[in-house]
Amino acid sequence: MPLISTVIFDMYDTLVRNNTDLLGASFKRIIVEQGLSATAEQLWEHWHPIAENFRNRRVEPDRPFQSYYNAWEEGFRKAFSALDQTGDAYAATDRFFADLSKREPFPETADALRQVQSSHRTAVLSNADDGFLLPNLKLLDLEFERVLSSEKARVYKPLPGLFEEMLRALNVKPEAAVYVGDRQFEDVLGASRVGMHTVWINRGDQSLDPQLPEPTHQIASLTELPALLAGEFAT
Repeated sequence: MPLISTVIFDMYDTLVRNNTDLLGASFKRIIVEQGLSATAEQLWEHWHPIAENFRNRRVEPDRPFQSYYNAWEEGFRKAFSALDQTGDAYAATDRFFADLSKREPFPETADALRQVQSSHRTAVLSNADDGFLLPNLKLLDLEFERVLSSEKARVYKPLPGLFEEMLRALNVKPEAAVYVGDRQFEDVLGASRVGMHTVWINRGDQSLDPQLPEPTHQIASLTELPALLAGEFAT
């Protein structure tokens, strides 16, 4: 029986792609579908700072929970106003959600997950709304024991509550679980706070932030994960 019984995965940029080119394509579709005179670049330039402000402030103590849908709709509404566009913020958010729900897995995702699932329990824990996370998971054609979104738990990584709720749902101790994610702040810091092991999937060869906890292990691809679990984590 391995020391680690359970592997919990982040979703976006861990199991499926979600790069800036894909985000930009969504903004181009919004412009075309709504017949707007502004460019996709202009819309992004006004929407993105609002989305980043939401991202930075959503973990502030005592801040009321706000879903991605509500935050992004607010961003589109303000961006349309600043650009003097008569855009439909709800339709724009729906388009963004629809595109996010169809993100393609990395080439190695399916094979790596099947190998992991042959010896470990698996789950998905993601900063996401169910409206795009759950349909996207269906496209992976893989089963997970548990799926928990920030929307359902009403708390965002790296706050410990999201991780603690998943551990309770799985009835697993933190020292018997590893969290795999692509962000040192949300994923490594968050999981470390509750005593979980961490694997940072660092596809872009980023430098570690010395102000944040170091991951238990780093990998450059999910293809490295099965051997890591069978080796370093099995002793």
